[in-house]
Amino acid sequence: MNGIGEGIGAAIEGGLLSRAVEPAHGEVSGAPNAPTTCANCGATVTGHYCGQCGQKAHVHRSLAAILHDIMHGVLHLDGKLWNTLPLLAFKPGQLTRRFIAGERAKFVSPMAMFLFSVFAMFAVFQAVGISAPTDLPTELMSSGENDPFKTELRKDITRLEQERASLPRNSPRRTEIDNELTVLNGMLETGSVGLDPSGNIEFSATGIEWLDKGIVSKWKKNPSLMLYKLQANGYKFSWLLIPLSIPFVWLLFAWRRQYHGYDHAVFVTYSLAFMSLLFIAVSLIAVSPLGAGWAAALLMIGAPLHLYKQLKYAYGLSRFSALWRFFALLFLILIVQTLFLQALLVLGAF
Repeated sequence: MNGIGEGIGAAIEGGLLSRAVEPAHGEVSGAPNAPTTCANCGATVTGHYCGQCGQKAHVHRSLAAILHDIMHGVLHLDGKLWNTLPLLAFKPGQLTRRFIAGERAKFVSPMAMFLFSVFAMFAVFQAVGISAPTDLPTELMSSGENDPFKTELRKDITRLEQERASLPRNSPRRTEIDNELTVLNGMLETGSVGLDPSGNIEFSATGIEWLDKGIVSKWKKNPSLMLYKLQANGYKFSWLLIPLSIPFVWLLFAWRRQYHGYDHAVFVTYSLAFMSLLFIAVSLIAVSPLGAGWAAALLMIGAPLHLYKQLKYAYGLSRFSALWRFFALLFLILIVQTLFLQALLVLGAF
């Protein structure tokens, strides 16, 4: 079953990207000179676009025009991106409400913005060296007496015992060493992190015994490959965050019938798009002269502030209503992240 999960993810990703690249009929580029007959449907053309099917009157035949179509379809560089980014960053609630209300032509759609931001985020991660390690030893997840974790514990115990033997009996350091030895010997008896006393890995991502054992088996055989699969699937299946998040946002407004599933979908998708762009900024600042401190400050302040502002103004909430929903949403985000990680672990096992 190897590759099945990746294949499904790639197929869905390809479908979403194709929708973003070709969002609707008539959204193609070309010169203003128009023929009198539409090349697509044969109708008479009186302007730049066919009034029957919406196709551009001028049909290009150059590689440069194809490149322009791709950039236009994904980013809408004819002004949509520059209309969208400032509002997404500084007035996300207003952007969400305006798009839901019907102002579609002037903004990049939530899904197109999400796809672009996720693609850019993983590209920047690769560029700055944020990726899964590929040199993990196969024995990293081994159990029993040959567990590297236990080997290091024995070395520490031996070193402390030798130090204790060299100290006078009335030395206070002997008491400290006795306490450390008690802890280390207890860890040695119970096994390393994730191991029970028999040396078996305790793991439950799904609650399904045979599936959890399969995941553990994959990790033990090749932890580097599993980390790579987690990273690759995190990119391919990042869209899963949208359907996972919508039901929880709906719960916060279940009794407010003026808000519908579409409203929550736009809210979630724009929010995820901004978070991806924020991660890009954070990763670039971290490797810049400003350093990791400024990057961490931006993340800790920017992420919650943006979420609160979008929640408050997208749904037209009072300060109290926005605050309690904001804190509830922070908790619900942890649940969504856990479900997403579980999904990635399951996908990585196949």
